[in-house]
Amino acid sequence: MPDTTPEPIATFCGNCDCGCPQLFVDADAPDDRRVRITDDFGQQVQMSEEQFADLVAQAKAGALDRFVVASA
Repeated sequence: MPDTTPEPIATFCGNCDCGCPQLFVDADAPDDRRVRITDDFGQQVQMSEEQFADLVAQAKAGALDRFVVASA
């Protein structure tokens, strides 16, 4: 797999040193695998920028709201 940008675009959690999920954009990857999300177990998901834009649009529209746990 091609190297991704050295710094993540976003880190989800970031309050620890456990290998939090991160978002990368790899400009050298094929168009359908340019966006990469890694998890703290070493797994990853790759998608196109268009697919990621759709994910973001759906999240902004509230499609994922029922999965959000309220902070204590």
